[in-house]
Amino acid sequence: MVLLGATGSIGVNTLLIAKKFGISIEVLVAGKNIKLLNEQIAEHNPKVVVIADELDIKNVNHSCVYAGSEAILSAIADSESELVVNALVGFLGLRPTLKALEYNKKVALANKESLVASGAFIDTSKIQPIDSEHFGLWYLLQDKPVEKMIITASGGAFRDWDIKRLENATLADTQKHPNWSMGQKITIDSATMVNKMFELLEARWLFGRGKYDAIIETKSLIHALIDFKDGSTTAHFANASMQLPIAYALNKKMDENILRHVDLLEVANLEFRKIEENRYPVWEIKEELLNNPSRGVFVNAANEAALEMFIAKKIGFMDISKCIISAFERFTTEATNVEDIFAIDEEVRDYVRGLG
Repeated sequence: MVLLGATGSIGVNTLLIAKKFGISIEVLVAGKNIKLLNEQIAEHNPKVVVIADELDIKNVNHSCVYAGSEAILSAIADSESELVVNALVGFLGLRPTLKALEYNKKVALANKESLVASGAFIDTSKIQPIDSEHFGLWYLLQDKPVEKMIITASGGAFRDWDIKRLENATLADTQKHPNWSMGQKITIDSATMVNKMFELLEARWLFGRGKYDAIIETKSLIHALIDFKDGSTTAHFANASMQLPIAYALNKKMDENILRHVDLLEVANLEFRKIEENRYPVWEIKEELLNNPSRGVFVNAANEAALEMFIAKKIGFMDISKCIISAFERFTTEATNVEDIFAIDEEVRDYVRGLG
């Protein structure tokens, strides 16, 4: 396989599952964590390695190392692998997804931004989502009429904060996720609920038109639910681990144990909460976005630009959502082709940076 984002949590778990199933690694793509990358190279012996910064090439223990975004695209195009696992973070993951599909490869996708920004131009029949929420929906689907698909959210770092405190929330505060440790961007996106809105939009592209919603489940043991038209509801329970959806993406004939089962007696109780707009203001554009999914490129670009300013202390935490909503209201012209996506992305980013 080709693995993009090898040193992140999804990449690390993917390599564990690949080893379990005896799948060889042709290409490893990583960012700045060269120490971990070198450990992965020693264990998995890839043919090609691609990193972010050319200056780090000399520190990589491999004879075939390249750097930069164009090198990622070339590595995908030149690879013999039929599977590309895209665990890159952010909009930079879009072109690799498009390149993999261009070369008729299957894409195990953890890069939300690919579908959020460019879902209209992606053949989802070649996409296997490895987010636990979309995996849960896929797992639950039966040949029965569906009323609504529901995914769950943890609520992020501020789910229990007094709302008045949110204006003064710091970057360090956003990283204190109540359930697990993730990368910086996704943890901020969890706190704003942008992450969950993106996942709803992904579900819309993956599963088609219909009703979609999200609720908070504080223990992160239920990942998805489906309301069927007959009045019944099914839920997907699993201990929180990316290894299960990754395992199915790598081996559809799953017939062995990957996780410990959820012990409901040990869990004892579950708590559900509504996602409130006063705590998560971006939620006010959820329905309009789902009804107009091609506008996801505006939301993604605005979010990434706003996060840059928040991290640089140019805006406050609650201003992230304000920037997104402002851009969503201002920009309405949808892309007619893939290259439009990249032009719109730059235009929206420039607008949002001007808000700071």
